[in-house]
Amino acid sequence: MLVSQLFPQTSKTAPAGAESLNQQLLIRAGFIHQEMAGVYTYLPLGLKVLTKLSQIIREEMDRIGGQEVLMPALHPGENWKKTGRFETFDVLFKFKGASGADVVLGPTHEEIIYPLLTEYVTSYKDLPIALYQIQTKFRNELRAKAGLLRGREFLMKDLYSFHASEQDRDQYYEKVKKSYLKIFAQIGLPVLVTKAAGGTFSDLSDEFQSLTPSGEDTIFVCQSCQRAVNQEVFDEETCQQCGGEFKKEKSIEVGNIFPLKQSYAKAFGLYFTSEKGEKKLVSVGCYGLGISRVMGAIVEVFHDEKGIIWPEKVAPFQVYIVGLDLESKDIWDKAENIYQNLQAEGIEVLFDDRKSVSAGEKFTDADLLGIPYRVVISKKSESNLELKKRGEKTTQLVSLAELKSQLK
Repeated sequence: MLVSQLFPQTSKTAPAGAESLNQQLLIRAGFIHQEMAGVYTYLPLGLKVLTKLSQIIREEMDRIGGQEVLMPALHPGENWKKTGRFETFDVLFKFKGASGADVVLGPTHEEIIYPLLTEYVTSYKDLPIALYQIQTKFRNELRAKAGLLRGREFLMKDLYSFHASEQDRDQYYEKVKKSYLKIFAQIGLPVLVTKAAGGTFSDLSDEFQSLTPSGEDTIFVCQSCQRAVNQEVFDEETCQQCGGEFKKEKSIEVGNIFPLKQSYAKAFGLYFTSEKGEKKLVSVGCYGLGISRVMGAIVEVFHDEKGIIWPEKVAPFQVYIVGLDLESKDIWDKAENIYQNLQAEGIEVLFDDRKSVSAGEKFTDADLLGIPYRVVISKKSESNLELKKRGEKTTQLVSLAELKSQLK
């Protein structure tokens, strides 16, 4: 991709009202555009990041036996009345449809997936089943001022698993927990599994929290074994696991898993017949991961005074080529050749081909965008390339072959 053709160009200032750091940097760098509080357009660079995050998650969900579906964002209000949440879910978008019936914009999908399963599950032989989706959710948040961390419209992966016993459900629950840790390791975002209350969904849950001073959550972390507990359920003087001391930390929740209460299965009549011919309720687990929220969390955790520092697996491009002295045909041909050569190797490249822009402005944009590697091509570097990793101060002179080797 050529920077001269990139939509949109970067901005030196964040828009008025952009309070959170992720919102400021993502808007300035041209990853997102705010339409109203908590609602964003994902621009080409931002969509690239979301797509890479989604693919990492999708592959891991497939690996643990999840089957992908896509449920509707528009829900019949009657389903929400059956669970009682039509009145009690405080951030629910609800309105009248064309026929006058109550309609809901889905903030979560228990009210869709439970009645769906009642049509397909009758026997223990039909279980277990694990279904997931990557889909836009809607929540009428009263204070949507944290950029991608608290949106009214956001992208989420939710997985539901259905089992013939709580024991089988609990075994799968542990498998998902390990899977989530693999996902965050691939993404490059450190997380702590944190014990928390389950709210309307369950009695207890496990949150995946990423430490950052700008986080909205407060957790307590054992300094000996790294066990973490959310402030809402914290009543320990010392760690119950190892006896260590706790430290209070700020964090961002990027995932949440929990065993669902039986009330949803009862509301929709999700029963099955056991091997002994007994009628039993299906045991269910729910596993959420906020994809757009993860994108915002990455920026909050990985940045400096110059801009974003994307982890390599989710960066929109691997390399930012800064072309200097491009008015020289030799330098232009060299830069163009390297740009094409890297692309032919499957390396994602953003080439700053602008001739009327100063070197300083190009370096500023490279830092703001946060592409993992910056390569400078100029008269000064002669036959070599000047390579610098984003977030590091040192540069090195390398050949094209050495550059390819490092990138791969």
